[in-house]
Amino acid sequence: MIILILITKLTITLSLYHGNDNDHFKVKLRAWFGLLRYTIDVPLVKLDDDGPNIVVEEKNIRGDENEPSSETESKKKITPKDFINSLNDTKEILTHVKELHKIIRRFLNKVKIDHIHWKTLFGTGDAASTGTMTGAIWGMKGSIIGLISGYMRLQSQPSIEVIPSFQKAIIQTHFSCIIQFRIGNAILVGFKILRYWRGGKADFKTKPLSRFSEEEQQSV
Repeated sequence: MIILILITKLTITLSLYHGNDNDHFKVKLRAWFGLLRYTIDVPLVKLDDDGPNIVVEEKNIRGDENEPSSETESKKKITPKDFINSLNDTKEILTHVKELHKIIRRFLNKVKIDHIHWKTLFGTGDAASTGTMTGAIWGMKGSIIGLISGYMRLQSQPSIEVIPSFQKAIIQTHFSCIIQFRIGNAILVGFKILRYWRGGKADFKTKPLSRFSEEEQQSV
């Protein structure tokens, strides 16, 4: 059973959409030729009326999306303190783990990434500035794709589009890709982090995201 888990290939499908005030993020996990499936669907991200916080509505689905074996819904509130704590925890890991960059890079070299699609519709309402920003977006996308291909094993040519809108101010972008790696390689990263840990106990600040409402998480 342990050997089976170590050699199991995990397929992750990412889909991110942003259109003005409409945001949507979905992660699909699949293993054993689709026998194991899990979906994390975040259909809404908005600002909190009570303060400078971000409210995320999340749906978790086990099994097929059309015929789920179980489904849960929840709301999460991300505060500025949560963000600062995450930065602190990242700093703690970088401080305590020797050669963390090499460990992560060796893992990413074994990760395959395929079917990259990145389409953006952009406009400022002014033709001149729209043209300038369109060129800048092309350059940014090229740099990010180059960085991805330098760390991961790119399996196919990415599909990249930037469509200027000269008539009105608008920003819409959709990004999707498929990532594959063996679970054993991910577990090995955890062992290496423990092996090269130094400097004693870390002072982690991150706690579970604050939740609210009496029905923040319910089974369907």
